[in-house]
Amino acid sequence: MKIAVAKGDGIGPEIMDAVLGIFKAGKVPLEYEMVDMGKWVFDRGFSNGMTPEAKHTIEELGILFKGPMETPKGKGVKSVNVTARKTWNTYANKRVFQTLHGVDTVFSRAGIPIDITIVRENIEDTYGGIEHMLTQDVALSRRFITRPGSLQVIKYAFEMAKKNGARRITCGHKANIMNADGRSLSRVLSGGR
Repeated sequence: MKIAVAKGDGIGPEIMDAVLGIFKAGKVPLEYEMVDMGKWVFDRGFSNGMTPEAKHTIEELGILFKGPMETPKGKGVKSVNVTARKTWNTYANKRVFQTLHGVDTVFSRAGIPIDITIVRENIEDTYGGIEHMLTQDVALSRRFITRPGSLQVIKYAFEMAKKNGARRITCGHKANIMNADGRSLSRVLSGGR
């Protein structure tokens, strides 16, 4: 299988070279097509942080393996990470945390096994990138949370939990200080009433 690889910026190329070395040592059956994404691509004049060729290659191969990406500060450009998420509607950010045998942690020393998966909405809310300067001293960022956007990530989480035999799902929000979170969540879960 061939996948697109974007090494990224800063420590990205070093990390990616190390990971690809591990894949090679493990004889992972992959081929790699390097694509141009990141701050250095912004600096070459591509306002979305990726070349048209990179976008085409990623869409053709269907998989992007990427290193950390930097967005130029103070230039009014959108994050290449958020741009990529929105371009390909990767609305669910899935992070798995598990105890690894032989890795010493406060939890392993206490005999507490860790097996947690976190699914976070990835393109709405403050990731919407709807921002502007009201005055020279005041910046405004708007948060949009939609019912369809919330439903798709909730559906993803429940389907994943069912497939993996999870016993419990917990919904996290910031309704304690972000009142709109509580109102929007209750509307989504109650069917919009």
